[in-house]
Amino acid sequence: MGPHPAVAAIRLAVRRVLHDILNDHHSLAGAGARQAFGPRPDRPAERPPSPLVLVACSGGADSMALASALAFEAPKLGVRAGGVTVDHGLQPGSDLRADEVVLRLRELGLAPVESVAVTVGREGGPEAAARDARYAALDAVAERHGATAVLLGHTRDDQAETVLLGLARGSGIRSLSGMAAVSGAAGRYRRPFLELDRQTARKACMVQSLPVWDDPHNADPAYTRSRLRHEGLPALEKALGKGVVEALARTAQLSRDDADALDAWASQAEAAVRDAAGMLECAKLYALPPAVRRRILRRAAIEAGAPAGSLFARHIEEVDRLITGWRGQGAINLPGKVVARRQGGRLVIRQG
Repeated sequence: MGPHPAVAAIRLAVRRVLHDILNDHHSLAGAGARQAFGPRPDRPAERPPSPLVLVACSGGADSMALASALAFEAPKLGVRAGGVTVDHGLQPGSDLRADEVVLRLRELGLAPVESVAVTVGREGGPEAAARDARYAALDAVAERHGATAVLLGHTRDDQAETVLLGLARGSGIRSLSGMAAVSGAAGRYRRPFLELDRQTARKACMVQSLPVWDDPHNADPAYTRSRLRHEGLPALEKALGKGVVEALARTAQLSRDDADALDAWASQAEAAVRDAAGMLECAKLYALPPAVRRRILRRAAIEAGAPAGSLFARHIEEVDRLITGWRGQGAINLPGKVVARRQGGRLVIRQG
């Protein structure tokens, strides 16, 4: 008899991602070898060393299910598998809990495994600050061990919550596209569970007798995502019926496809709206569709030093008015001490 359906589902999701990682790894390794040594028709190509894949694990049901599936699938594919847990230091005894997670990951057969303690700042609010600290730690661990990828346990439910949070911010189609299945530098972060619901991961842990830890912050109404999870989404399902989570996750993928296409269009159009000195020409910007023009403006503001996480739709709309509603208005102040102004038919965006 085969594994429980929940266990089979999580293993299949991880297996697919590992195949993608292996294909990418072999392609890059092969290209690097050809570039370094040139073609060698006199001998067969050497197989590149097996990649290391880490799982980011908090000890919760989603990430423990992910860790168990990675430990099961990786050896069959010749992939080295390790794990890392991040101690945010936000709760009493968090260091002891991190040690417990390390022990559980080692019992699954993962290696290397380590715990990393971080200091969470305040910029952007507690949730954003914790996320920034966590990803910085994961990046550092991945680079230190030479890991090809880091697996994250975000589920379809997490994706639905992210879409609703983006909708509340009103930041445009990119914020509605949720989390990408592949993200980070060189595709470092992979999310195998974006098409699986949270209950499947929890069920997989239960039938495998995997101990899990339920973070009290996930039920704390002080956190926006917690309120959305326990109040907002249930209210939507009560009013609209079941299937809201699936519909929101589907919206994320459709929005991502549209946003990617518009980003590509903006990248191609940007060169055509700059003069010989590289300055943005207002008349040429005006002729572009608003969605394309605003992407160019956003990219220019970020290149000038505006932090991407602090640059909202309202900022770009104000800059856009220098193009579409020019009445001689003054400069627009943007995050990061970046200033946008119109001068002689050109849009100047720079710090200071």
